[in-house]
Amino acid sequence: MGCFECCIKCLGGVPYASLVATILCFSGVALFCGCGHVALAGTVAILEQHFSTNTSDHALLSEVIQLMQYVIYGIASFFFLYGIILLAEGFYTTSAVKELHGEFKTTACGRCISGMFVFLTYVLGVAWLGVFGFSAVPVFMYYNIWSTCEVIKSPQANGTAGVEQICVDIRQYGIIPWNAFPGKICGSALENICNTNEFYMSYHLFIVACAGAGATVIALLIYMMATTYNYAVLKFKSREDCCTKF
Repeated sequence: MGCFECCIKCLGGVPYASLVATILCFSGVALFCGCGHVALAGTVAILEQHFSTNTSDHALLSEVIQLMQYVIYGIASFFFLYGIILLAEGFYTTSAVKELHGEFKTTACGRCISGMFVFLTYVLGVAWLGVFGFSAVPVFMYYNIWSTCEVIKSPQANGTAGVEQICVDIRQYGIIPWNAFPGKICGSALENICNTNEFYMSYHLFIVACAGAGATVIALLIYMMATTYNYAVLKFKSREDCCTKF
């Protein structure tokens, strides 16, 4: 066997779908965790400086955000390991069913492990759909504040005396209590908030984090197809000669 034939044989054992899903999963989780962590810290700074000057009013929110930041560390570590395991399982299954390293042989243990990956990937996919929806909430909140600032900056608003009546009450979102002071920012003060680096960075980082969560959902969908197909191959290979590139 020549070098070219050897390379073709090795490339034939690459689980391309799992490889693409792993790259997409790593990228999505990195964006979600990294950008989400920084955006949460920026949100706390904005609340403390402008919407809730009394520390006791947002103490619970600060604890929740700090807990979410620790959860982000755990999510990043878990998906790093899980992506590598799924990629390794894809390499093993592809090489086995194409008989690249000898005679194919399936066992009950191998089918059980493959089925476990199918179940776990489906559960994670459903969970990440919820994470994707949840990550859109801060984007919606920041968009409302940004659009209100754009109204204040518009020529129609600048020529009226009612510009100071245009306000944003952050208490209506339920993240701080109704007795928080000031809770509501109006007019030029609100425009100054929108012009700060903390607001600009947090808004765009939440958008990127939401996009990262969406990319992770797509990666998990690809994993679902790959693991399901791998399980079917392991189950039926002994009765039917088939091959896979997953």
